[in-house]
Amino acid sequence: MEFALVALAYLNLGRCGLTDDGCDKFSGLTKLESLNLDSCKIGDEGLANLIGLSLLKSLELSDTEVGSSGLRYLSGLTHLETLNLSFSLVTDSGLQKLSGLTALKSLNLDARQITDAGLLALTSLTGLMHLDLFGARISDTGTNYLRCFKNLQSLEICGGGLTDAGVKNIKDLTSLTLLNLSQNCNLTNKSLELISGLTALVSLNVSNSYITNDGLLYLKPLKNLRSLSLESCKVTASEIKKLQSTALPNLVSFRPE
Repeated sequence: MEFALVALAYLNLGRCGLTDDGCDKFSGLTKLESLNLDSCKIGDEGLANLIGLSLLKSLELSDTEVGSSGLRYLSGLTHLETLNLSFSLVTDSGLQKLSGLTALKSLNLDARQITDAGLLALTSLTGLMHLDLFGARISDTGTNYLRCFKNLQSLEICGGGLTDAGVKNIKDLTSLTLLNLSQNCNLTNKSLELISGLTALVSLNVSNSYITNDGLLYLKPLKNLRSLSLESCKVTASEIKKLQSTALPNLVSFRPE
């Protein structure tokens, strides 16, 4: 049985109650490419067993007790392409240990304790295509570091700290197909004007902001848009429908509806 497990490439142990003590067998799974430990009760020392898993491409550590200290055990996993640290205990100071993981394409840091300083520590990861900072406390200052991620296709920053000034640093990320800036209540129609050049966008969410009907005209160039969410804004469904019929033929989902 153990011989068969040595060849294992994919392992999903999410929500199984695994603790650090149960991680000791991982070190022998040297063919492992994908490991899901979502919602397990593991902490920093459990990750020590991952050091030799050099083929690992995907690692799911969301909703665990992993903190900044444990990230040192990941620094040698240079083939890692997808890493989820959402709702973990990782802080800004630990993210520097990920700076050498330049193969990373997708990084989830949906955690309230992550701030601008954490984003600065990641600027070497220029191959990132998906960056989820949903609950992180990113301010306008932090958005300056987004310029390093020219290949971003999806970006979520919903911590409430952005103004129109921060969106200026997003307007040149022309590969974006998904942009979620909801919950940033200080964004105005100026933000829609700034992102009007992101013509690859398929999904846009700027809910809970100061966007009004007058700002909708800036969305006309976004011909690929299929999903638009402007809930809890001063925007009416009837005006979105007008926009849909005159300028956005691919729009199939919108709120308010």
